[in-house]
Amino acid sequence: MRQKSRVRRAGRATAAALFAGSLAMGLLVSANPAVEAAPAAKRDRPGCQTTDDPPTNKWTFHNELGRELTAIQRKSLGRVKVSKVGESIEGRAMWAARVGFGDQVLMVQSAIHGNERTGTEALLNLLRELGTKNDRATKEILRNVTLVAMPMVNPDGGELNRRQNAITWDQVVEQYPQLEGAPPAWYFSQTQDQTGFDLNRDFHPQLDYQPRPQDLPGRQVDAGFYLSPESQAIRDMYVDLREEFDTPPAVVDLHHAGPCGRLEGGPQDGKLVSVELDYPPLGVNDGAAYEQEWPLLDQDLSRRYALAAANGMQDAVVDDQSPLAAVGRYVHFDEREYEGQGRSAFALNGSPTVLFEVRGQADDFGQKGMKMFVTAVQNGLDGIIESMATDEIEDLDGDDFFDLAHTGWETQADRDARDEWLADAPN
Repeated sequence: MRQKSRVRRAGRATAAALFAGSLAMGLLVSANPAVEAAPAAKRDRPGCQTTDDPPTNKWTFHNELGRELTAIQRKSLGRVKVSKVGESIEGRAMWAARVGFGDQVLMVQSAIHGNERTGTEALLNLLRELGTKNDRATKEILRNVTLVAMPMVNPDGGELNRRQNAITWDQVVEQYPQLEGAPPAWYFSQTQDQTGFDLNRDFHPQLDYQPRPQDLPGRQVDAGFYLSPESQAIRDMYVDLREEFDTPPAVVDLHHAGPCGRLEGGPQDGKLVSVELDYPPLGVNDGAAYEQEWPLLDQDLSRRYALAAANGMQDAVVDDQSPLAAVGRYVHFDEREYEGQGRSAFALNGSPTVLFEVRGQADDFGQKGMKMFVTAVQNGLDGIIESMATDEIEDLDGDDFFDLAHTGWETQADRDARDEWLADAPN
């Protein structure tokens, strides 16, 4: 089913395989009776986390991100160009980093949910490599592809370690006085402790849309309203790239999912997934209801890009049983319809778009899990970029995406195991 990438960055496959092998050896029970297995509660603890005491100081937070990007730009001798492209409601800068000069464009955004952090680390690693390496594969990528990375698009949510951004409805009305008296958008949260948007619902395929009071509050299946400066900045970057290159850029959105997704089918059947991939969720029959108004929608093309990501993850490791190869399809019921997600809005404008969902939140795993998931995300991005650089993306069959093992929501068995573990756990 899979076609191997013809270009592989020098040394990457070997290094990834060595890391995957050592990690797998650390996770699997040795056949040597002298080596004792870890206690069952540690191997499959409730919530499917990989550690009981996850550290938080290993992640890059906003105050460090600017310094990291500046250092990458400096060490690249100008190959990587960093610019401020927006500002959050609390005044934190939003940055984009650009590398390469090809006419194929890939825009990657991360941390639109503030506590979903692996994508930020993967993008920083990728920028470091593309900014400094001079091997043949890297040169081919830079010659054929332009990468635009937005590594932290919800900086306020990131600093608060939460999903939503930080904005009040009064601040929205200050920006859009015409909404005075209108109900808040359905994806706006207001509790005693916090207010803000799920930014991944704040997009509209009409890229110049201006909020209208009669459209509010809207529904889950409807488009969003561009009510936050963060989503507006992402939209503006997309529009700028579309105009500069006279073609819709490919878009990747890096996220996290629940902690208990398990693969069904394939060589890793029953194993906890590392990364799930998806194409735009636009209802039944591949978004048939949108075809007349949005004729540029191409769901098969999005699946080819998702398949390139899966190939990149799987090709980078030797052993199919390595956790780094545990890639699957995200749950994609026909009934799932999210026109207000960025990946859907941009797909309706002709872009192939891919969702990455890392298993578990950043608070769910420790340093070993962090390294594993960051590596898996970077391998997937490499797979897309290399397939674009070599035009292999044109040779893939989107239907092969459905051959990937799929995952489901947390099962009742997972919930029962967690309840049992919590009942027996010491206080």
